[in-house]
Amino acid sequence: MDTRRPLRTLAIALGTAGLLISGCSSGSSTTGASSSGPAATASPVPAALKAYYAQHLSWRDCGVTGFQCTTMKAPLDYAKPDAGEIKLAVSRKKATGPGKRIGSLLVNPGGPGGSAIEYLQGYAAVGYPAQVRARYDMVAIDPRGVARSEPVTCLTGPQMDAYTQVDQTPDDAGEVTALSGAFKKFATGCEQRSAKVLPHVSTVETARDMDVLRALLGDDRLNYVGASYGTFLGATYAELFPARAGRLVLDGAMDPSLPSVEMNRDQTAGFETAFQSFAGDCVKKSGCPLGTTSATDAADRLKRLFAGLDAKPIATGDSRRLGESLATTGVIAAMYDETAWPQLRDALTAAGKGDGSGLLSLADSYYEREPNGTYANLMYANAAVNCVDLPPAFTTSKAVTESLPTFEKASPVFGKGFAWASLNCAYWPVRATGTPHRIKAEGAAPIVVVGTTRDPATPYKWAKSLAGQLSSGTLLTYEGDGHTAYGRGSDCIDTAINTYLLEGTPPSDGKTCS
Repeated sequence: MDTRRPLRTLAIALGTAGLLISGCSSGSSTTGASSSGPAATASPVPAALKAYYAQHLSWRDCGVTGFQCTTMKAPLDYAKPDAGEIKLAVSRKKATGPGKRIGSLLVNPGGPGGSAIEYLQGYAAVGYPAQVRARYDMVAIDPRGVARSEPVTCLTGPQMDAYTQVDQTPDDAGEVTALSGAFKKFATGCEQRSAKVLPHVSTVETARDMDVLRALLGDDRLNYVGASYGTFLGATYAELFPARAGRLVLDGAMDPSLPSVEMNRDQTAGFETAFQSFAGDCVKKSGCPLGTTSATDAADRLKRLFAGLDAKPIATGDSRRLGESLATTGVIAAMYDETAWPQLRDALTAAGKGDGSGLLSLADSYYEREPNGTYANLMYANAAVNCVDLPPAFTTSKAVTESLPTFEKASPVFGKGFAWASLNCAYWPVRATGTPHRIKAEGAAPIVVVGTTRDPATPYKWAKSLAGQLSSGTLLTYEGDGHTAYGRGSDCIDTAINTYLLEGTPPSDGKTCS
C-alpha cells in the first residue's frame, strides 16, 4: 500500500480494476494552429529546445483499430537540454465528426504511474461522450518513466510479491526493522535498474513534455482532462504555461500546497470516510460480513479481521497467503468506486471463512499484478514521481511513531498502516526537487476543478483548495461516493463538463450535482 498515490481512477475499471480519469474562457478560441488571443503572448521557446518543438512526428498504426501511435523526443533534463534525451510514447484517435474539429484533447488517468495510452485506448477514446470525441482528436502520452515511456523498474515479480506482503503495521522493533528494510530494498532496486531516468520523472518535467506535444500536434493551447494525480499535472502545466492553457478539466483534485505528511493524513481520512460509507451501506444488507448494526461496529469487526490475519494468514488458492497487508490493500482497492462494494462484501465473507482469494484478487488489481506473477510498472513509477516531487513525509521510524495518534484519529481502521507507508520515500536515492506551494496560474483561461464529497483518494477539501488557489479556477462539486466524477453516471456533472469542453463555457463557480 502506498498512500501518496491518489491513484488510479476507476474508469479504467471499465478496462482494468482500478485506474480512472478525467477547458476555454468565454470569447477565446482553441481551434489549433490558427487560434488567436492570449496564446499569442506566450513566452517564446528557448533556443536550446527549438529542435524538440520542431521535430516531426511519424504516426503509424497501433495494432488497435482506429488508433495511431508515435514516439516523441524530449530532453532528459530540461536544465541541460544537450545532455541526452528521452523517448516518450504517444497515441491518438482522430476526431470522428460531425462538427468542426476543436483541436486535440489530452487525457491522463492519474497515478502517478497510470498509463495514459492504456486509458485512452481502453476507455477515453471510445467511452467519452460521442460529441466530445466527434470534435477532438483524443490524445495521450505515457509520462516519462511510465509504461511505454522508458518505464521505471525496481523489483522482480517474486521480489514484488514479497514486498507487498511485508507487515505495514509493525508491532515491535523487529517488524519496524523489516519494514524499513523493505523500503530500502525497493529504493535500491529502483536505483540499480532505473538510474538514468529516476532523477527526471518529476511532474514539472512531464508538464514540459506536454507542452512540446501540444506544439507538435499543432495546437496553440492545451486542452486537457486529468484525474486524480492528473489534476496536479494539469495545474502544474497551467502554472508553467498559463497563456497556453486551454480548456482544462481537473477531476478529483490534489492540493499542491500540502506537504507530504499532511497529504498522507488527509488521504487517510478520505479512505475512512469512504469506508464509513461502505460500512453504512453494508450493515443494511442481509449477510453483511461486518455485522448488521452500525458502521462503527463494522469498523471494529474489520479491525479484528485484520488482526487475525496479522497473526495467522489464510489460504488463497495461490502460493501466497493473505495476511494483514494484502487484505488491507484489497479493502482499499474497493474504496475507489462504489460499484466494487458487492465484490468487497463477497471477499470479506469468504475471508471470514478462511478463503482469502477474493481480497487477494482486489489487492492484485490495485498493484496491477498479472496472473503469471509479473507486475506493471505502476507502483514503481508511483514511488519515483512522488518521491521526487516532494520531500518525504517522514525520515525516521521515530517520527512515524510520534505521528501515529494523528493518523489513527484520522482513521481508526487504516491510520496505522497509512502512517508507516508514509516512510517509503525516506530512503529514496534521488533528492526531491519539488516543494509544496500554491498554484495560481495567473493569466490562464477558466479552469474547471471537480471534487467528489466522499472521494477516498483525493478528499473533497483538496478540490476546494485548488479551485481557490487558481486565479481562474471554478469549482464543480459532485455530492456522492467514489473517486472522481466525470463519466460516472451524473448527467449534471457530465453536461457541465461537456459544455465546457465543446463551447468553452465553464459551469458557475460552486455548482453542485448529485
